[in-house]
This record gives sequence, C-alpha cells and structure tokens, in this order.
Amino acid sequence: MRYCLCVLFLVFIANNETLQAQVILDKGTVSYVSSQNVYVKFASTDGINIGDTLFLQKAENLSPALRVTNKSSVSCVCARLGTDTIRVSTEIVAKKIQVETKQKEEKKEQDKKAQKENLEAKPVPGHDKTPEQAAREEDGLPELKYQPKQKIRARISAASYSNFSERREQTRMRYSFSMQGNNIGNSKFSTDIYVTFRHTLNEWETVNNNLNDALKIYSLSAKYDFNTSTSLVLGRKINPKIASLGAVDGIQFEKGFGHFLVGAIAGSRPDFLDYSINLDLMQAGAYIGHVSGKNEKYQQTTLGVIEQHNKSAVDRRFVYFQHSDDLMKNLNVFGSMEMDLYQNVNNETTNKPSLTNLFVSLRYKFSKKLNASLSYDNRKNIIYYESYKSYIDQIIDNETRQGLRFGVNYRPVKLITWGVNASWRFQKSSDNDSKNVNSYLNFNQIPFFKTSASVTANFLQTSYINSKIYGLKLMKDVFKGKVNMEVYYRRVDYNFPIYEYSTNQNVVGGSLSWQIVKNLGISVFCEQTFDSQNNDYLLVNARVMQRF
Repeated sequence: MRYCLCVLFLVFIANNETLQAQVILDKGTVSYVSSQNVYVKFASTDGINIGDTLFLQKAENLSPALRVTNKSSVSCVCARLGTDTIRVSTEIVAKKIQVETKQKEEKKEQDKKAQKENLEAKPVPGHDKTPEQAAREEDGLPELKYQPKQKIRARISAASYSNFSERREQTRMRYSFSMQGNNIGNSKFSTDIYVTFRHTLNEWETVNNNLNDALKIYSLSAKYDFNTSTSLVLGRKINPKIASLGAVDGIQFEKGFGHFLVGAIAGSRPDFLDYSINLDLMQAGAYIGHVSGKNEKYQQTTLGVIEQHNKSAVDRRFVYFQHSDDLMKNLNVFGSMEMDLYQNVNNETTNKPSLTNLFVSLRYKFSKKLNASLSYDNRKNIIYYESYKSYIDQIIDNETRQGLRFGVNYRPVKLITWGVNASWRFQKSSDNDSKNVNSYLNFNQIPFFKTSASVTANFLQTSYINSKIYGLKLMKDVFKGKVNMEVYYRRVDYNFPIYEYSTNQNVVGGSLSWQIVKNLGISVFCEQTFDSQNNDYLLVNARVMQRF
C-alpha cells in the first residue's frame, strides 16, 4: 500500500524551453445513445482520458456536453453534462493537449491543412451522397471523381493486471495492436485491425492448450471503395448498420442510392466460447436503410433479414429493425428489435413470428438545464470476452441493463450537473426481479483548485443480493496535459438474504498517467480493498502505449 500511495502522488516535472503545449481539437461522432450513456467513436482515443470533458461545437464556441466514464481504443463511453440534444451521428469535439518541439510546429500545421482538405474532398463511403454530388446528379452532370487520400493511425500497448490477496497472487499480461488504415497509399483500399493477446504469468500451459482463448482477433478486415457510395469488406468486422449481430467473418457489401442504401453479408459467426473462426456457424442476410438529408428532420432506419446455421441445420432466421427519429423539436426516439421467424422445438418446426429482442428509448428536453429519458430494454444478455470490472460493477451492469429505466439530468449552474437514474426489471415470476437507483453530482473544473469532482450513490436490490455504494472521485490535470491524476474512495455494503450473510468494503484507489512524449505514454493504477471479513486485496495495473 505504501508503494501505491507513492506512485499515485508522484508528479513528473519536465522543463525544456524548446517544448510548447498545444491544444488539439479531435472530432468524433456519436455511434450509439442509450438512456444512461452516450457512445462516441473517434479514429483513436489516445490523448483522451477518463474524466475528460467532450464538447459540442456551437458557432465559434465549444459547449461542454459529455464526461468520459470509460473508453476503448476507438470509442468513449460518456455521461451527459448538459441538456443538449445528442443523437447518433452528432459531431463531438475532444480537446487533446500535446507537447511538441518548435521545429515540428510548421510540419504539424501542414499536416492539419492536408487532413482538412482530405475531409472536405472525401465523403463517407457507404452513406448517401454529398449535397454537391446530388445536385450534379439532378443536373445530369457526371459524378465527382473519388479522390482517396491516405490516413493511418496505429498503436501498440502492453499492460499488466496484478491481484494480491491472502488467497492468491496473480498477474495477467495483455498486449494489443490496433490500426486503422484509410486509403492506404492513396488507394481505395483500407484496413481495420484490433488484436489482443493475454496470458497469466506461470500458467503458460493454458495458452498451449487453447491459443484462441489467449489470442483475440476482434477486427481484421480489408475494405475496397468502388466509389463514394459503394464498398466491399472482407474479413472480420462489425457492421454499424446491424451492430447487434456482432462481428461477421466473411464478406460485406453496401451500395448507396441518395438517402437510401442496400447491403448484404455472407460468412460465419465467431465461436461463442473463444471467439475463433467457426465455419459451422454460417450466416447470410441483406438489409436496406434510409438516412435523412443534412437539412431535414433527423431520421435513420435499417431493416434486415438474417439466417444463421449451426452446421447444416437452421439455427435462427430473424428480422432486424432499427430506427432513430426526432419526433418533435425536443423529443427523440430510438428503437431496435429482432423478430424470429423460425422455431424448432422438440423436432417440430414453426414459422410463427416471435419478438425476441426489443429496446425503446425516449428522451425529452424540457429546457437547457433539464432533460429526462425513459427506456425499456428486453434484449438478450451480452457476452464479454474480456472484462476488468469489479465484482459489484459487473453485478450492477448485469442486473440493470434489462427492464424499465427512467432518468433525469439537471444542470442548475454551468459547472454543476445532478442526475438520477432508476431501473426496474420485472417478470411474471418475481424470481429475477431487480430494482436500482443511482444518483450522481458532478463538479466540472472547480474554480481555484481546477479539479473535477464526482459524488455518487447506488442502491441495488435483487432476489439474491442487496447492495449500497457511496463514492467520491477527484480528477486533476497536474502538469499542462502531460500528467493527469485521479483518486477515489468507495464504500460498498453487501447483503445476501438467501445465505444470511453480509459484508462491507472500503475501497481506496487512484491512477496516474504521464504523456512522456507526443506518441508515448504510461499509466499506473492502484486499488486497495479493505473487507470486513478479512478478504482484503490489492489491484495494481500498469500500461505503456506507443502510437504511430
């Protein structure tokens, strides 16, 4: 514990008169909106830290809109800070502070100018045409020539996850490589790669027994853009138009016609146990979609039909539907569903439609300071092939995702946000019911201290566990974006009614991240849990990451 505290509060001081700190604005787009979280996708989340604020561009100003609560290599999970309407495809801005030498400033400006020209010249493939192209088409003029321009981002990282307790000591290692290569060599070819390898020290025989359990290929694909509206993908990739289907191992084709698009997939599903290629799980399907124009009321719709096999037998045949719409000025609705068209029970086959997955969300903005949301979720449970959440966080996630959820977000003043979320999972039999209430109070950049703070409380009640959690978190930029620190405390009370057993925990933790140079950074995380039943344990994580 003594060593952890030393690491947490160690501040690295660097003084070089040839260095200058600059704020870089990186733009991402909202990929999914739920009743509680907003998911924002970037080309890379390097330089974005948990606790950072993301912004909406309003004329010449940036308005605080989201706070990062979790992230992956290309996506951020965020909580709302304000009452602005945020929907799928909304543009979000992140501030990244980078330190560079004066000699590189001129080159950097040239790169930014080239990037801007590339974004203006290249519409997003696979979607509708740009207004300029649509106008030329109406006038009978030929389509604008597609001019691809190379843009490659990659990163490699190594991390350790150590757990120390009286029962056992274990250290897991995780190595990852990700790359997004758009228009490689200024061609029409692009690639998307995300691969991880993990193992436990002194347990290498587990890797020898099943390499696929250690090696996870989440994405490995090549894409060819025939033009601005037609593309072909080969390999493993998640299709955002039918994201709930998961990764597709095979071929994917999409063609746009103005605001409409059609697509088709053919291949297999990853193995359920270790995510490897499994040719016994073949699938094929097609979908159509519609996206509203830039100056029209926002609408996005996808309708698809998919058939999946298990060896030679039909495993599932279903219809997928997704729709997002601004019904009124301040009211947004999002819904998705899956309806099975095939059942085989006791060797008896029927084709009676059956609703198997349903999610509906409504969000209403009462004013600039107040908004509310209501959702119903009856989707199947998610399979996590990697998870580093604590025990109680996993329980809350599993027990609150399904059912009815209601949330209120209020911002009385600019720097303070208060919110309450309540969920209720109910069934005909009450064996699997759950109730949850969560409240938070966020303070963004407290004056004088220049520190962000968050106070939380969570109450969960299920048929087998009741819990109460209280937390306080402090986040601070220590040295001009190069060193960031976070410390927190949580009090957790468990009660297991069935076993007549209860316990409580005091959790103290924190993290320190250091951006050594432009593309190289390290971070350290420590968490000490003091358990009333003497089941104390210590978590120590460390990571080094290099970007290219």
